[in-house]
Amino acid sequence: MKTIFLSILTVLSLSATAQKDALAKQILDQVGAKVKASKGILVNITLVSKNNKGKSMGTKQIALQMKGDKYLLKEGKMEILCDGQNIYNFDGANSISKSSVAESDQTLSPQKLLSGNYDKYFNFKLLSQDNAKATIELYPIDKRKSFQKVTLVINKLQSALSSALILDKSNNQTDVKVGSINYAASLNDKIFQFNRAKYPKNAEIFD
Repeated sequence: MKTIFLSILTVLSLSATAQKDALAKQILDQVGAKVKASKGILVNITLVSKNNKGKSMGTKQIALQMKGDKYLLKEGKMEILCDGQNIYNFDGANSISKSSVAESDQTLSPQKLLSGNYDKYFNFKLLSQDNAKATIELYPIDKRKSFQKVTLVINKLQSALSSALILDKSNNQTDVKVGSINYAASLNDKIFQFNRAKYPKNAEIFD
């Protein structure tokens, strides 16, 4: 799940004149401002993955809680916890892998995807828009990233992400559909603290 989502959880060549689209930036900044003003966010997401031949690789239902640069992502018994410094990935059985946020920098984390802080990580351009929605294409500034491009659909009336289509370097696709989003969630900071006691006693931690 970590690989699927974080490589969401993109490398196309850009001309010097296609760096930051002003209209796209205005829309993305509105999304970012709404996220930054929120003290807690709850999101329900559906992930649909396809390989480079268009064959389905499965569907996942994701529940995400986010507060600043911290998040807790759950899919069944599996979960990914980020406390702002480290990421803990529990496989739902007996294994917990630990990595630093810096080590995961080449992937697309949920915090990066939903935060609206796109200037730091992406170049972008506006593909289309109407009164209700806008479609924006993002390209990673760092060409070492694990994905080629991300196509966002933004709900302009709510200044919120509706969906994202992620294309990785192998031309596999992950379709991210936002089912619901709550920007006024009250989330206790303890949710984002790693607690070894909540996991099975036989679960091993791998750094």
